[in-house]
Parts: sequence; C-alpha cells; structure tokens
Amino acid sequence: MRIDFTPDPSLYPFTSHWFDSPAGRLHYVDEGAGPPILFLHGNPTWSFLYRKVIIALRERFRCVAVDYLGFGLSERPVAYGYTAEEHARCVGELVDHLQLDGFITMGHDWGGPVGMAVATARAERVRGVILGDTWFWPADLRMTAFSRVMSTAWMRRQMLEHNTFVERVIPLGTARRLTPAEMNHYRQVQPSPAARNGVAELPRELLAAGPLLRRLAREVPATLGAKPALLVWGRNDLAFRPAHLLPRMRGAFADNVTVVLPHARHFIQEDAPQEIAEAITKRFG
Repeated sequence: MRIDFTPDPSLYPFTSHWFDSPAGRLHYVDEGAGPPILFLHGNPTWSFLYRKVIIALRERFRCVAVDYLGFGLSERPVAYGYTAEEHARCVGELVDHLQLDGFITMGHDWGGPVGMAVATARAERVRGVILGDTWFWPADLRMTAFSRVMSTAWMRRQMLEHNTFVERVIPLGTARRLTPAEMNHYRQVQPSPAARNGVAELPRELLAAGPLLRRLAREVPATLGAKPALLVWGRNDLAFRPAHLLPRMRGAFADNVTVVLPHARHFIQEDAPQEIAEAITKRFG
C-alpha cells in the first residue's frame, strides 16, 4: 500500500526522496549540506515532526529524516512485520545506501532504539548522538503495563479503526495546540485501518523487542559511550519523565550535555524546535 497524500509545501518545504529497500519503499528527506544528521521519529509520527528543526539547521547540516515503513509517506508492505528490529534494518540499509559517514543520529520515542541499533552496528561512522524523550533498554514496569494495555484486542481496534494514537496521543503530548493543517498532516498519512498497522504494532514491541533492547542496553555504552552526546528533554513529558530516565542516559554517555525544555511535553519538536536546533548547533556546529 502506498499513501496518496501530498504535504503542503508551506509546512513541509522539502523534496521527497525514495529508497527501495528489500522490504519496501522508504520515503525520506535529504536537505542542506554539512555534517549529516539522521533524524528518526517515533510513534505515530513521521519526518513531518522534524520539519521546523530541519528548516533551522539545513544551512549548517545535511538533514536526513526518514519515514519507517508503515509511517508517513513510506510504503505499507503486506509481508512486513513493523517490528523495531525490521525498522532498524531498513534505516541501516538507507544509511549505507547514502554512504553517511561521520553522521550524528537523533532519536525520539521509538527513534531512540531504532537509531541506537543503526548506530551501534556502525559505531566507527558515528560522530555523535542526540536523544530526546526516549530510551534504549528493556521495558520497566510502567512501559510493561502500557504495552499490555495497548496490546489488547480492544485497544488495537481503537488504534486501527479510530486512529487513537494520532487523535489522542499527539494532542496530549504537545504543550501547544497544533493547527488543523498540522494535525491533518498526521491524519492523512494514516488514512485507513490498513495503513495503521505500524502504529498499532509498536506498543506490543515494548515487550516483544526485549532481545533487541537487552542488546542495546549493553552495546550502546560499550560502542557509543565515548561519543559526544546531547540529551534534549521535555520537562513536562509524563510518559518519558526526565527525572526517571535522564540519570540512566547520562550514565551511558561520558561526554554528555543535557538541555531540559521547560515548557515541552513529549513531542518536543512541535513544542520547542528552535531551542532544539540551537542546542544541536551549539553542541555539534
């Protein structure tokens, strides 16, 4: 399945690019010149989430933002499982195809585990790490409870039939009220139950991806722990609370800088894009 939606160029002023991975056709943007930054989204977002950050950075950096299969403008392959492991494999194939060297990876939400899986496999090519409102270790009690509730048949129907993650989670996870046009860009890339399988699968992956997350908990500090890291966090994120997660993040990276965004909730790129861009420029510019 392919998504028949054309983003508004006034909101998403980028040229679309496509990569035919073995699993399906990936959509991505590749803007600007300079040190490459790989931007990885979470659930239920897509590269649109990073639009204002990219606009602010593309004069200094090469900004590559990908939509996982099942998200954004990317294909929805019938045989694809929409697992974190598969997403990491496809993104890694894109990184190799683009021959990104000395790249910085930024992961938000599920973009943390996906990005860390890509980066640990290519540690010698990674310049630095940016993580925001995310994790890369096995689910704790809160995540386990969330996964079990969201994996019930009733909740899966809500996600597939009523687009609950877009309609409820995005408004709850943003401090500012998104405009109707902005919300439309999140809705229109998930236009039907058949298009939402990727969104509905990731909550289950909090537990199902245990082997990947256990591996990352060991390999991230071992292979990336000496890389310069930037941790950007929404102070008011109730799902990924900074007081709970930032100490472990700081412990994984010896050379880290932390920026807490005072008014941001979970979707920090919507709430504080300029502050994020400034922090990236200061750390890696």
